Amino acid sequence: AIILYGDLDISIIDEMPANRLPIKNCVVDESYRPKAYAFIHKQVASGRQCYVICPMVEDSEAVEAENVVDYTAMLKKELPDIRIEYLHGKMRPSLKNEVMERFAAHETDVLVSTTVIEVGVNVPNSTVMMVENSERFGLAQLHQLRGRVGRGEYQSYCIFVTGNKSEKIRKRLEILNKSNDGFKIAEEDLRLRGPGDFFGVRQSGDFDFGIADVFTDAKTLKEASDAAKDMLKKDPELKLENNVYLKQKVAEYTIKCLEKINL
Repeated sequence: AIILYGDLDISIIDEMPANRLPIKNCVVDESYRPKAYAFIHKQVASGRQCYVICPMVEDSEAVEAENVVDYTAMLKKELPDIRIEYLHGKMRPSLKNEVMERFAAHETDVLVSTTVIEVGVNVPNSTVMMVENSERFGLAQLHQLRGRVGRGEYQSYCIFVTGNKSEKIRKRLEILNKSNDGFKIAEEDLRLRGPGDFFGVRQSGDFDFGIADVFTDAKTLKEASDAAKDMLKKDPELKLENNVYLKQKVAEYTIKCLEKINL
């Protein structure tokens, strides 16, 4: 919202680095796994490397989701001729570094990991990102994970696997399927889940603004923001007769906002 209404300056890089291709995406259910494994095998055979992301470190009775440890054991049986290792945040830092160094040196073909690789990982030879239980991750996090591939000259792919049949979940993941634009993804995610409270505790849901809709009225709100800036430039303390009533309403609104955030 700060960016949308002009209170924060940003720089947008809307071009990909030279010799890089847009990532190809797909959203699939669990029945697609055999095809995904065959595709991973084909990529590895051509000299490329792959990531598989699981939401859990180990099996849990409380949560039904894929975990790194068991998934690695299963994948080694499915792809016995491929070098596979796992990585997660509970491992000793020195061990994590060793695993990543082996992957970077292409001593490992497939890395099964939690979101610990979300940032700071650059292996241009990696071309496949397969995310299990993708419905358990936020769109921004999935977009960040997807950024671990497509960093070299080779065509890269991202496979979002979901076991959830919900139309709402499918619609949310389709945003990633159709776009690699982080701004577009963030905007659509906000539109679907709602912004919640700007002055409150809710981080999602409809925003009760009262006088406008933050999406359909975005242009009008931007014009109002520009008009307010122009007014304050001419009358910083709102002392002019035409602005006295406005100053009073701003003060009342400010008090209400402070009450909402318990200041």
